[in-house]
Parts: sequence; structure tokens; C-alpha cells
Amino acid sequence: MKKTKVKTLALPDVTPARLVLAAAAIILALLAMPHLGHAQGIVRGAHEGAYEGNRIAGPVGGVVGGAVGAGVGGAVGAVNGVLGLPNRGWHRGHRCRGYYTRSGHFRCYR
Repeated sequence: MKKTKVKTLALPDVTPARLVLAAAAIILALLAMPHLGHAQGIVRGAHEGAYEGNRIAGPVGGVVGGAVGAGVGGAVGAVNGVLGLPNRGWHRGHRCRGYYTRSGHFRCYR
């Protein structure tokens, strides 16, 4: 009878300092994820999509609207971020001309 040998992979020797630095990097990356989500519009897209879907089609529409809104919000935010397009609010469109008050708020003429 033939005997087969099984080779096992040994874990590489990792110094405790490397392990601590890797754990710190993973923790910081996980903490930064919500900020990246807000920056790309995922959260707002999901919120608005869920609200409109729930208003129109009930709970099932809310779930579907939230998923679609998150996808669209993330895609639009990512494209704007890659192209470097500024995120301007509704009051800064081409139809709204206005001024800034002394307190820093923008007021439209129309």
C-alpha cells in the first residue's frame, strides 16, 4: 500500500509589533467607512429611496427603494468624486442668483 504524505502550511512568524500595526490599520479602516459612505451619497440615497418607496408601495417598496437609492447615490457620488465635480446644493444652480448674508447663509433673489 502506498502511504501519502500530507504537507501542512505553517503560519509565518509574525512579530507582535506587526500584528498590532495590522490590527490598528484594520480598525481605522473600519472606522473610516461610514464617513466615506456619507461622502459618496450612499446614505442619503438610501434614505430618500426608502422614504419614497415606502410612501408609494408600502414596506416592500421601502426596502427596494432603499437598495436602489443606495446604489444610485453611491454611483453618482463615486463618479462625481472621480471626475472632481463639486457637490453644489440646490441653491447654487444656474437659475438661482443671490447673495451671502453676514452670517454666511446664501439667499436667492427668486
